[in-house]
Amino acid sequence: MSIVLVAKKRTEEVDVVRSEGRVPAVVYGKGMETTSLSIPAMAFQKLYEQAGDSSLVDLQIEGGETLPVVVQDVQMNPVKRDVMHVDFKRVIMGEVMTVDVALEFTGVPPAEKGLGGTTIKSIDSITVSCLPKDLTDRIVVDLSSLQTFDDSISVSDIVLPEGMTLVTSATALVAKVAAPITEDKLKAMEEEGVGNIEDIAVEEKGKKEESKEEEKA
Repeated sequence: MSIVLVAKKRTEEVDVVRSEGRVPAVVYGKGMETTSLSIPAMAFQKLYEQAGDSSLVDLQIEGGETLPVVVQDVQMNPVKRDVMHVDFKRVIMGEVMTVDVALEFTGVPPAEKGLGGTTIKSIDSITVSCLPKDLTDRIVVDLSSLQTFDDSISVSDIVLPEGMTLVTSATALVAKVAAPITEDKLKAMEEEGVGNIEDIAVEEKGKKEESKEEEKA
């Protein structure tokens, strides 16, 4: 089902647009000039929560044509978290495109629930290439495979939807469970100035990988 958003060509200043409950926007892409638009704030917020950055949107420009687009960039008010500006990128339906797709994490890692560890999620999206018709708003990652503190999920473990090709490095870490930090470890962290548990998890993973490489050699 297509996601539809109605836009108007914009000539007013951005402050005027925002005072009317709308958001300044632009659309650009291959074979067209960059066009200034305004879009209804509430409608876009709902659409963005549903579609994210990697769903195909039919942008209906009043008095003009309907363009297939993706959300390229969203500028947010850092305090109020209101949408301040949106960039839409036109896509050509028969051409392969590169896009970031959000990861949706499901399941509770046994190493967290049973062993008291802390789940570390290193990335929240991956980059893929595909035709516009194969776009999806998210890719599911099941964390239930993290049985022990030695287990980890890499990008190569993610099952991509049909039609997608991975662009992100296959060896990139997605998630793992860090062991509980002992009092001695906490003290060492304070002395070494280590900021958080994720730093410890990444450091320990690196040491284990180095050890494995040495064993192979």
